Formats: sequence, structure tokens, C-alpha cells
Amino acid sequence: MAGRVSTRVKLAIGGGAAAVMLLLGLSFGRGRDLPPQGRTSAQRSEAPEPARSSPPVERTRAQPLAVDPHALMVRRVLPIEGPFRHGDYVWDESGAPATGRVIITVDLKAQTLSVFRAGYEIGSAVILYGADDKPSPLGAFPITEKDADHYSRTYNNAPMPYTLRLTSDGVAIHGSDVQWGNATHGCIGVPKPFAKKLFGVTKVGDLVVITNGRMLDTSQARQAM
Repeated sequence: MAGRVSTRVKLAIGGGAAAVMLLLGLSFGRGRDLPPQGRTSAQRSEAPEPARSSPPVERTRAQPLAVDPHALMVRRVLPIEGPFRHGDYVWDESGAPATGRVIITVDLKAQTLSVFRAGYEIGSAVILYGADDKPSPLGAFPITEKDADHYSRTYNNAPMPYTLRLTSDGVAIHGSDVQWGNATHGCIGVPKPFAKKLFGVTKVGDLVVITNGRMLDTSQARQAM
């Protein structure tokens, strides 16, 4: 649920994409979806994601998971040129494996979110996040619930489309009106079209890693063509 705040949200957009080092030249149109292409050998050869035996344990925002750094290996990043502004996103699954573990990274300092499948970045968006007295938590949280048509039980029945619930005390990723100067009550807000795509590729148990400027090592990653 997003609301207008009196203080401006901090601007760190254009220098990074979610918790990933993007020191590549970074423009594309608002909400641009790149056309799908034929499946590559990488898509055919990637090992399928192992089945999960039990649902994740619900956690509060003060109970993040420990993260295995080997689970966060980045193999490919998407090209983002020019400024990445509020309301912008990019989505491109071409060249990425069709299956594999999905990990979402959120960098509050850069105000961006990225989604990776089997280490390949397939989407990135500018976000809203918690400010003032309700900051977004830091750490790793599994998705514990999905609800495509969720409404807030706390904030006047506000719509929260394509909700991915992260904590038992109200933190989630969901579709929002992502505009400069807006903030949330701790949730991560993404453009609604992007939220729909994100909802479609995630499942309960997928990991969301929220940082405040810490970057993943992309020294071995290649840039998508």
C-alpha cells in the first residue's frame, strides 16, 4: 500500500539494477517488454528446479533468513541504458533458462528490484519502499503466500494487486502506482504490469533478498544481447 510522504524518497536510480552491480551503460521506454525469441541451448540444458518438500516458515520483518552466497550467482544481466525512472521496468526472458530457481533482489538505495531465474536476470523495475516510521526490512525472506487480488486489511482496504507476501507482519511485494515522492508502509511496490509478470514466474518459497546498497558479484556475468 503506497502513500504520499512529506520527504522525498532518496534517489539512486540509473546506477544499478536491484542488488546487482550494473556498471554497464544503463534507457528503454517506460514499461517495455522485449519480444520473445527462440529457446537457446542454455534454456534446454539448465537443470530443473528441485521440488520443495514443505512450505516456508512464516517470519516477521525482524527474522530474516541466512543466505547461502552460492545461491546468488549471477550469470547474466539485462542491458539498461540511460535513466531508470519511477514507473519504468524491463522484462526479457529470451535467452534465459525456462526453468530454475527464482531469486528476487531488492536494493533500497538504488530503488530497484531484479528477478533472476537460474542466475539470469529476466526483469528489473524501479520500486517504492517503506519510509519514515515504517521502513522496509533488510535481509532474506521467502515468499509465503501469493494473492493476485489482495486488499489491505490495515490500510482502508487499499488494493494490493499481485501480492507476494514476505512476512507475517505485513511486508509484501505488490503492484503500486510507482511515482516519485510516494512511499509504502514497509512493502515493496512495483509497477502493476511488472507485478503481474513477477507473480507469474514466482512460487511460494522463492527467496527475496533486500539490501541497502550491497551489490552481488556480477564479475562473471555476461550482458544480455
